[in-house]
Amino acid sequence: MNRLPSLNALRAFEAAARHLSFQKAAAELHVTPAALSYQIRQLEETLGVKLFRRLNRLVELSAAGELIRPGVHEAFERLSETMQRLARSRSGNVLTVSAGPAFTAKWLAPRLYRFIARHPEIDARISASLALADLERDDVDVAVRFGQGVYPGCRSVKLFDEYVTPLCSPALLQGKHAIRTPADLAHHTLIHDDTHKGLFELADWDTWLAAAGAESVDASRGGLHFNVADHGLDAAIAGAGVVLGRGMLARADMQAGRLVAPFALKLKAEFAFYAVCLESRSGEPSIAAFRDWLLDEAAGRAGEPSVGPAV
Repeated sequence: MNRLPSLNALRAFEAAARHLSFQKAAAELHVTPAALSYQIRQLEETLGVKLFRRLNRLVELSAAGELIRPGVHEAFERLSETMQRLARSRSGNVLTVSAGPAFTAKWLAPRLYRFIARHPEIDARISASLALADLERDDVDVAVRFGQGVYPGCRSVKLFDEYVTPLCSPALLQGKHAIRTPADLAHHTLIHDDTHKGLFELADWDTWLAAAGAESVDASRGGLHFNVADHGLDAAIAGAGVVLGRGMLARADMQAGRLVAPFALKLKAEFAFYAVCLESRSGEPSIAAFRDWLLDEAAGRAGEPSVGPAV
């Protein structure tokens, strides 16, 4: 081990080889370009080879640099993973869960008190974001993902399917333009949930209206558009219009009478909700406990009436 070059010099080389820029590598490592260049020169002197070809402001890896780059990069990746495992082992029973904002607001957060009551020894922390958490690199233990359930290196357990159907305030079922048939939607503002745009396929108003045979309703006219699913549901609760809502997310609002589904037609989504964790960590007690609790909640086994979708 005493024959290995300086760790700082190897780190400087790894960053410069990845960016092919001394300036960007220096910024990443919070050192000056001159300091980084000095570290690399020291490494080259230690190894007795040139690792870079300097071309004005750009650099290229030499043959020797190309030879050692993969091994050095992998070594720092393994070192980072090891330090993350150590951090997790020192954090006690802290469990970090990544989930989408709408899922967190409408499904997870209102039920989380039951998990805490079942496992008071676990400190559950929720990270609500549409960004896809990297379970190997990010400080995340479990992710709830809306997808097809296939994630390399991970164990995924299906929680429930999803569907879309028109949802509105009960007040819209009464009055001059009471909603009784799909054609009646022509008299109401259509609320669009655009959360999925560019991420996954989900039936939109055009698809639902065609399936319902409501050719007289123009889905392109005006309307309201939201890029967060629960915002569209909240607008419908306030009576702003009719949302083509995701039934699972709206289930609690429907049970509470804040939303109603005026029609029986539901279009099932191609994706479903899954609890996901690294296969290598699937047996850890806190992760297993949270996964089991999610399954109980989804199946209505948590001691209260089920809130899962009725497809």
